Amino acid sequence: MTLAAEAPDLDTLWLFKGPVVGFAHHRGFTHSFLGLLAVAALVTGFMYGVWRWRGQRTNIPDLPPRWPLLFVLAYIAGLSHILLDFTNNYGVRPFWPFSERWYSWDIVSLIEPALYLFLLCGLGLPECFRRHRGVPRGRAAATFALLLMVGLYGIRDYEHRRAVHALEKTVFSLDHSPPAAALRASAYPLIWTIFRWHAVAETHEFLVSSEIDVRSGELARTATEVFPKAAETREVIAAKGSYLGRLYLDWARYPLVTESRSGEDAIVHFRDLRFARPLSRDRVPLACSIELNQNLEVIRESFGRRQQSPPVD
Repeated sequence: MTLAAEAPDLDTLWLFKGPVVGFAHHRGFTHSFLGLLAVAALVTGFMYGVWRWRGQRTNIPDLPPRWPLLFVLAYIAGLSHILLDFTNNYGVRPFWPFSERWYSWDIVSLIEPALYLFLLCGLGLPECFRRHRGVPRGRAAATFALLLMVGLYGIRDYEHRRAVHALEKTVFSLDHSPPAAALRASAYPLIWTIFRWHAVAETHEFLVSSEIDVRSGELARTATEVFPKAAETREVIAAKGSYLGRLYLDWARYPLVTESRSGEDAIVHFRDLRFARPLSRDRVPLACSIELNQNLEVIRESFGRRQQSPPVD
């Protein structure tokens, strides 16, 4: 079950074919209800090979493996992987290939220090206490760690709904334009806090990135950035219609598209504001760029700092 819970991330092997190909396949087939059947079969088949290599012996004498049951348990372990990935703000596509829609709960970060702390406590606490006769070592600590995780999810879910509700009541403005309510708004977690959230909203004319405190229901005005929606130039339209552009816009929740020039070539940049902290001057994670020549042909694709060579298009 431990192997099966990790196995869906075998899709990261696609990164060897380039960052764009890796992005296209990440959290796809292996993170779907249908694909987990193949993942569970692969892990069960691997353990069957180990069993044969060990001379058909198990760690419990005279107890033969029950392979159908092990397959079911491997599938359940894979479901736990999808569930954990669903809780963060990257999302999963569980109904692939019937639907490419992304789903996410948005209550924990991609890297959540509190969860690591809880799990480390679950591993370390048994070393601090004597083993009680008849009780498997570590059961109480593991149960305690899982209860802490469930508690964190419950608190984060409650505060997340409060943050989104406050954003939906907020009125936004840009320069001399009349104030406007958000067409849609979302809140994303910040590490080490449950009261402050990364807030993103969209109106007809612009996107907003800020932070919101659920205790007051107000935005941090000093951390608020407003991004007018860019004009749909020929280059932007061509980049959006490219392979990487379609992939990114299908995944991104609040895509911000900008354009720059490199000599006679146009470079179209894509980033998703749900991963762009307000006023951050650092490299924005999970951003990409597409360079086009004068004939609107893709000549270079980059995802993060890595370049896809050759371009997929």
